[in-house]
Amino acid sequence: MFPSLFVSHGSPMLALTDSPARDFLRGLGTTLGRPDAILVASAHWETRAPTLNAVARNETIHDFYGFPPALFAMRYEPPGAPALAEQAAALLAKAGLPSAIDQARGLDHGAWVPLSLMYPHADIPVLQVSIQSELGPVHHMKVGRALAPLREQNVLIIGSGSFTHNLSALRRDSVDGSQPADVVAFSDWFDDAIAGGRVKDLMHYRTLAPYAVRQHPTDEHLLPLYVALGAGGEPLKAERLHSSAMYSSLRMDAYAFR
Repeated sequence: MFPSLFVSHGSPMLALTDSPARDFLRGLGTTLGRPDAILVASAHWETRAPTLNAVARNETIHDFYGFPPALFAMRYEPPGAPALAEQAAALLAKAGLPSAIDQARGLDHGAWVPLSLMYPHADIPVLQVSIQSELGPVHHMKVGRALAPLREQNVLIIGSGSFTHNLSALRRDSVDGSQPADVVAFSDWFDDAIAGGRVKDLMHYRTLAPYAVRQHPTDEHLLPLYVALGAGGEPLKAERLHSSAMYSSLRMDAYAFR
């Protein structure tokens, strides 16, 4: 059975820019093996209630601006998974989490950028589930727990966000520049809480973690981690798969939850 994953997608330029995080993701699919389907909770799809896309084939959403033409030329359009979307919706309903189905939406860059590196042939069915940024970590852990049975069907569940996401501190002149002390302090606290199985602390990270509000002025880029954490089951068993930074302030850490 596949673990559930949290991966940091950072900037859309991850798809094109050589970096330790890009190298890691390019090897991750081979390390994991081939799932029958992939479900991604991305920081870049926010709705009022959990929503699943159910399309025959995914279209590439270029949900950004100001980047090179080569990035807009990229396409990652794997098959969709409409039947799996209906099954996921039923699991959410069983857990008391009303959901919706979107029959038009494709894949935002939080999904297609890491997947284009992990599984570049775009031949594995993919669906997304949205996040609810106003509902916080506890809600998203519940979403992950509700979807966890899909792992028994060889479905790879991925939360895609960013371990830190302070865009005001980016150093665009340095792909892997030195990390500010506040980035390191927050990341060390969060990794220690994950490694120690401190689920209650993780639920209250915004008040307990050092520099939490600076690293996540809004927490939509960390909420996919809680979906992956919930899908990993209980008790919390986690492995940090990767740790690096891009543009100084974007930590690109990745975790497996089993």
